[in-house]
Amino acid sequence: MDVIDVIVTKRDGGELSTAQIDWVIENYTSGAVADEQMSALNMAILLNGMDRREISDWTKAMIRSGERMDWSALDRPTTDKHSTGGVGDKITLPLSPAVAACGGAVPQLSGRGLGHTGGTLDKLESIPGWRARLSNAEMLAVLREAGSVICAAGEGLAPADRKLYALRDVTGTVESIPLIASSIMSKKIAEGTSALVLDVKTGSGAFMKTPERARELARTMVELGHDAGVDTVALLTAMDRPLGRTAGNALEVAESLEVLAGGGPADIVELTVALGREMLAAAGIYGKDPADALRDGTAMDHWRRMIIAQGGDPDAPLPVARETHTVTAPASGVLTRLDALAVGVAAWRLGAGRARKEDPVSAGAGITWHAVPGDRVEAGRPLFTLHADEPVRFERALQALEDACEIVPDGVPRLLPLIIERIVP
Repeated sequence: MDVIDVIVTKRDGGELSTAQIDWVIENYTSGAVADEQMSALNMAILLNGMDRREISDWTKAMIRSGERMDWSALDRPTTDKHSTGGVGDKITLPLSPAVAACGGAVPQLSGRGLGHTGGTLDKLESIPGWRARLSNAEMLAVLREAGSVICAAGEGLAPADRKLYALRDVTGTVESIPLIASSIMSKKIAEGTSALVLDVKTGSGAFMKTPERARELARTMVELGHDAGVDTVALLTAMDRPLGRTAGNALEVAESLEVLAGGGPADIVELTVALGREMLAAAGIYGKDPADALRDGTAMDHWRRMIIAQGGDPDAPLPVARETHTVTAPASGVLTRLDALAVGVAAWRLGAGRARKEDPVSAGAGITWHAVPGDRVEAGRPLFTLHADEPVRFERALQALEDACEIVPDGVPRLLPLIIERIVP
């Protein structure tokens, strides 16, 4: 088989055969197909798309490029959640132990933040001693001890995707829905979970800015899960405003602990419970409700066991930024808009995020907002608190926030519903 024939087939709008897809993924992973050739194929896919069979074959080929994890030794069904990312999205932190407290096993392979979106591993690494990198045997041991594990994906999981992801990032092909969907689902299916719930976000702070694009991505991923024998559903959720009241690593851990203690922001609790119920139903687990696990302390018990099992100290003080800066409300009225992207960029500039994967992050940096859309605010009262280790960072963060909010004397917010739609096979 010849890579030029594969490129030309897709360039001219044709369908790639299963054999062509298997060959090109195998040979790209091994290095026989060059980056510039795969770049051309990626661009052809971006421009001409793929049908369902092609995307399914592409995903299966990426899964076969590495190992597929096996949790059959566990005495409970596995179920997992994946979010497409946003600002203040700390849902995984209370969700995984809450589902574990209800009888599920949650093998959660998570990532790091890039740009304005936060990363679950960065948040958890603000806990002293906590380890993100575990062997498969260590993951199994943590699952048996705590019912949930949150860690980094190993090198052997879908190595084809790791190469393709880096290539897409530098060739302008990130936006292709077939390539996004296969990237996410190859890792999640290889993870070995029997059930999967997708949290696909839309709005200014999300990768998919419009509900239409987010819906297309969600449907594509649900179909891929179904084709691979993994019970998969998706919730389309809002990211036109940030979630909760904080964006930043240790700040979001502290807010998650409030939720695990039975309190916390209403939107975080609502989404945690909704996703938890979907995860349990997809795995065929019925009985205890995630809302009860948050209220009665059992979710917190599982959290503590998970953190300890991964080397962390759940009682240690969380890092705090050295400097803070308060932004006050310029007028009195109703906060009708709080832009998720602006808040995320501000948190990034304060040191909570990174521009490149190898950049360090500040555990204590980030932003707290003291009002959410629909709240009344008073002129001169705190609206934001900025947290940073170097005060020089405040100026650029303030620039990002210049048009982040709108205050109207008697305004009414125009927001997407928190949970927009449920998508099933």
